[in-house]
Amino acid sequence: MRRTNQMSATARTAGKPEATLATSDWASISDVAKDFDVTLRTLRFYEARGLLSPRRDGMNRYYSEQDRARLTLILKGKKLGFTLAEIRTMVAQNPSGKGGLTLSLPQIDEQLTLLRNQFDECKAAIAELEERRAVLTGTRQN
Repeated sequence: MRRTNQMSATARTAGKPEATLATSDWASISDVAKDFDVTLRTLRFYEARGLLSPRRDGMNRYYSEQDRARLTLILKGKKLGFTLAEIRTMVAQNPSGKGGLTLSLPQIDEQLTLLRNQFDECKAAIAELEERRAVLTGTRQN
């Protein structure tokens, strides 16, 4: 993974075991959290669920390029509305994390149906809330 911030790459190697100094593709949990705009708790949660396997050195976690590629897939799956169980299966089919999510046509169709239903429910809820708001503010048009 190409680093755009040389200072950050240097900081990432500070305090790491000698073996990791030779390979600069390891990132600390705080660096990964910042890079992906997620919380430390989120990263620990994904690790506890077996979706990520960072290298451990005492209490410190270090993420490889492959871990970060897997995290990209996990976050993409969440964005598309898949459950963690579904994402785990997709990630297992693509252990390197490169090449995107592995989706079948039935999975895509099922997810599209689910998201369209949720969208319709959201539109109905918005319409109801707007109606109630209009009644309360006296702006309801008959």
